[in-house]
Amino acid sequence: MQPADLSVLARERPLRVLLVNAGEPDTLSWSGLVQPLRLAAKLLGPELLHVDVRSPDKFSADSARHWHLVLLVADETEAALKPANCRALVERCRAAPYWGGVGAGVLWLADAGALHGIRTALPWALYPDTNALAEQALFTPNLYEVDGNRLTCCGGAASIDFALTLVELLFGATVQAQVKEILCVERVRGKDERQRVALQARFGTLQPKLTEAVALMEANIEEPLSTDEIAQLSGISRRQLERLFKQYLGSLPSRYYLELRLQKARKLLIDTNHSIVQVGLMCGFSSGSHFSTAFGALFGNTPREERQRKLGQ
Repeated sequence: MQPADLSVLARERPLRVLLVNAGEPDTLSWSGLVQPLRLAAKLLGPELLHVDVRSPDKFSADSARHWHLVLLVADETEAALKPANCRALVERCRAAPYWGGVGAGVLWLADAGALHGIRTALPWALYPDTNALAEQALFTPNLYEVDGNRLTCCGGAASIDFALTLVELLFGATVQAQVKEILCVERVRGKDERQRVALQARFGTLQPKLTEAVALMEANIEEPLSTDEIAQLSGISRRQLERLFKQYLGSLPSRYYLELRLQKARKLLIDTNHSIVQVGLMCGFSSGSHFSTAFGALFGNTPREERQRKLGQ
């Protein structure tokens, strides 16, 4: 399913969203998620959207209620504080048509085997804490993911982007714009934007060849290397390189590299005055049409539209 499939939930009257707070109430992961959704509920009224909040214990014991979307939320620093009723908690989440986690809540779901084969946004700091069941998920370095009826977010500041994206998918751009204005948010980051942390910090010494391969990509944006060259310089075979990228980044090396270059191009379009042609060349695109097509496929608009959007802010 594509994220737009969430729009079917907007036909529910009212749409009942449950946020299960398994962490502290003052964390950014929690407040960044709950505030935009509560503001949307206030704007839309109780006949369209109802946002409920539960503690883990109350949620696990409450079998009479029905929610359309359930999200288990915890700050990443509390990953070790897994509750004793975690299994019951996960099963209650799975009872909803759409469900998922934010921050350390993603890890709890993954550890229970509930995200098998699902593209999953896990906070980079929690990668070393995953168990064998969790490794069956397709972890990505993205801020958030919507894969079928499963929704995951790395938490922190990305919770705001995630919540505002849900508002737009469920209730449209006008409602999202109203919430953004109240929160003084100028730009909502897309789900394909990556957690901005060095891969070395994310994987440490666990996957040095993967870290080395990505470092080679980051150092060769303007004149991209081939997958075979990256594998050779990293000291592994192409097959091994592809396996590492698939297992830990949920992507092929060529696809990851392309998205890395496009993310750089987008940043240059927003933050600099370089011409679109210059930006394309600086990010390894010798053909303007190829640059525009690849950019549009990833971000949904052309480089020219991205630049115009920046100028219109």
